[in-house]
Amino acid sequence: MKIEIKNRFSSKVIFAHECENNTVLKTVLKSLCQETNLQEADLRGADLRGADLQGANLQGADLQGANLQGTDLWGTNLRGADLQGANLQGANLQGANLQGTDLRGADLRGADLDFTGFDLSYKTLTIKTCKRLRVQLAFHFLSLIKNSDNATDQEKEIFEYLKKYANEFHRKDIEGF
Repeated sequence: MKIEIKNRFSSKVIFAHECENNTVLKTVLKSLCQETNLQEADLRGADLRGADLQGANLQGADLQGANLQGTDLWGTNLRGADLQGANLQGANLQGANLQGTDLRGADLRGADLDFTGFDLSYKTLTIKTCKRLRVQLAFHFLSLIKNSDNATDQEKEIFEYLKKYANEFHRKDIEGF
């Protein structure tokens, strides 16, 4: 099996390797991510399940439809990457840079997004989430209302209505409402 990873814009080969099977492929990918800059790489539809991509530079990479289930993406630079329709179930995205990342249709159920920021834009409106992430987002949303000096009566009602739900937030080092 020949592996070729190309720049998504210029089609220039960033990395090429011959391997015999998937086991070798996973070993090559682990080594590759520690040694090669994958910025703007074309990895559409790649099967990277369970790969260790900690700290990799995938800025601007095309990962549309990639299977990243259970992948360790801790501290990875995914700024401006295209993750449309990607499977990120159970992925570790702690501290990853997701600014400008296209997450439309991405499956983030069970993913760990602590210390990660992503844009609140049309590129994140259709992500699939689990309750843990929804509670986390509700907690942050209610924090905006609580810390506002000009919250409307309607926002105060929303705060009271969602307070119990938001207090299910998984971080025990942060005081609830």
